[in-house]
Amino acid sequence: MPQPIYKVIFQSQNQVYEVYARQIFQSDMWGFIEIEEFLFGERSKLVVDPSEEKLKHEFGGVKRSYIPMHSIIRIDEVDKEGAAKVSESTGAGNVSAFPMPGMIPTPQSEE
Repeated sequence: MPQPIYKVIFQSQNQVYEVYARQIFQSDMWGFIEIEEFLFGERSKLVVDPSEEKLKHEFGGVKRSYIPMHSIIRIDEVDKEGAAKVSESTGAGNVSAFPMPGMIPTPQSEE
């Protein structure tokens, strides 16, 4: 039985990352997801996707990455890997980070 492949989409520093990995699980560090065994397509060397090359360079030597849960947009189990990519976050979509405690202003009572 083949190992599952996961597509993880997360946001970091005004960019949206879409990566593929074999292992993903909740970390022992509270509030983080661990991603291991990143997958990058071995495509023809004639056609180079600059976005995927940037991710290969950024995550190429990484054994394990810890992503904050509030940065995760979506996790899918897929049949096969696609092209990993990074794109600029437009902020115009209907997806935003879940507000964390301390980030929501509390109303001040008037005395």
